[in-house]
Amino acid sequence: MRFLFLGDIVGRPGRIAVQERLPGLRQAWELDCVVINGENSAGGFGITEAICDELLAAGADVVTLGNHSWDQREALVFIERQQRLIRPANYPPGTPGRGAAVVEARNGARVLVVNVMGRLYMDALDDPFAAVERELSACPLGEVADAVIVDVHAEATSEKQAMGYFLDGRASLVVGTHTHAPTSDTRILAGGTAYQSDAGMCGDYDSVLGMQKDEPVRRFLQKTPGARLEPATGEGTLSGVAVEIDDATGLAKAVWPVRIGPHLIEAVPTPWVRD
Repeated sequence: MRFLFLGDIVGRPGRIAVQERLPGLRQAWELDCVVINGENSAGGFGITEAICDELLAAGADVVTLGNHSWDQREALVFIERQQRLIRPANYPPGTPGRGAAVVEARNGARVLVVNVMGRLYMDALDDPFAAVERELSACPLGEVADAVIVDVHAEATSEKQAMGYFLDGRASLVVGTHTHAPTSDTRILAGGTAYQSDAGMCGDYDSVLGMQKDEPVRRFLQKTPGARLEPATGEGTLSGVAVEIDDATGLAKAVWPVRIGPHLIEAVPTPWVRD
């Protein structure tokens, strides 16, 4: 199975990059399943129902969220009816929505997608390790699910790496989101789980984490309140992770970083690219 994960979409440049490039990638790379983190897709803060529908129409099978899940208040309502939009599973009981989804990939495989949020340097939610254990116990790899994808929306690399080792051999891919900068530690762990500490963002990299540069720089220099942060407006880059998953075991056979667009060195799954 061929799987693609795309990191946090930041504003219009990220949305346009996905809408323009993903349909072609699904066809050219013969992708069976695509997951996108959409928590910054609405002007850099949260997600709307219209944007969620656009991402699904562009080729996403599941959209994950994070600490900006509820910045657009409408998400509290429409997440209940949109089964393919998931928020971190470790929000307290009673929070709208769900933290995992099972979707059918184009090859017929059942794919479990789990979203959890870290606790180091972030909002203190429930234990993400216990939350992901609960979801995998209900839908274990090789028994109920043919593939398991875990989006760890976290600040600390140590917490993401710990989650990777915690799930090694029980998930197809553990990938970090939130920091908007792609890491270079793409690899397959000893137990067969593909891993990358952060997928990066889908957005304009001529920016500070996808935002126009002047205000973030001013805040660091002056340490005073100022203007609202606004997404950068240049051309967006797709950043993420591509994984070849073994149909028999659900574990990773190969993994590659993905970077398509300006400002970053391009990276693609070379064996999937036709001349």
